[in-house]
Amino acid sequence: MRILIIEDNPDIVENLYEYFEPLGYSLDNAISGSAGLAMANDTAFDVIVLDGMLPGIDGLDVCRGIRSGPNHEVPILMLTARDTTQDKVDGLYAGADDYMVKPYSLIELEARIVALHRRSTKRGAAKRLSYGEIAIDVGTRQVTRSGVSVDLPPSSYKLLVALVKAAPELVLRETLEYELWQDDPPMSDALRTHVHSLRQLIDKPFPDREPILITVSGVGYRLAASNEEA
Repeated sequence: MRILIIEDNPDIVENLYEYFEPLGYSLDNAISGSAGLAMANDTAFDVIVLDGMLPGIDGLDVCRGIRSGPNHEVPILMLTARDTTQDKVDGLYAGADDYMVKPYSLIELEARIVALHRRSTKRGAAKRLSYGEIAIDVGTRQVTRSGVSVDLPPSSYKLLVALVKAAPELVLRETLEYELWQDDPPMSDALRTHVHSLRQLIDKPFPDREPILITVSGVGYRLAASNEEA
C-alpha cells in the first residue's frame, strides 16, 4: 500500500515512517499544503493521511482540492489536533473519509488506513465489468475489446452492460427493452435496430475475432462464451 503523508511536523513524520515502513508500506511525505496537493494530483496513492493545520494551504482546502482533482476518489484520513465536533464535521464535509485526533494510537491508525483501503478497493472493483474480450469501466463508461477502445452511444452502452452482467447467460428481449425504455417500450421492433448498432461497434471492427454478440432468435441475446463458435 502506498501512503502519502501530508504533515509538517518532523517528529510525527519520523514516527509514522518508523512504524509503517517495517510493515511493508511505501510512504511519501509533503510538508506543506501546496506540495501535498500537487503530489496527490500527480500520483495515485492508496491512502492519504492529511494534517488539518499546514503551512501554505490549510488542510481543509487541500482536502477539497484533492476531491476536485484527477485522483478524487483516493481515501483521505485527516490526522489533526483540531478536536471539536465542528472541526470533525468540517473535515468530513470537506471530503475526508475518516478523522483522527492527535495524540493517536499507531495501531488504531493502521487499522483505519487498512479499512479505508479495503472499502476503496471494493468500490473500484464494483466499477469494473468484464467478460471475455470485453472490459467496461463503469465510472468513466470506457469500453474496450481486446484492449482496443470502443466508443458506444448511450443505448449501445446500456445493452452491453446488461449483457456483460448476465454473461454467458441469455438476456431476454423484454429485459433489454426495459433497460432502454423502462415501462414504455416503443411499439416497433426498435430493440433489433439497437442491437444491430451494438454489433456494428463491437463485432464488425474486429474481423479477425469471433463475433461476440449472439442472437437467440425470438428470445433474446447473449455474449458468446470463450472459444464458442458464433
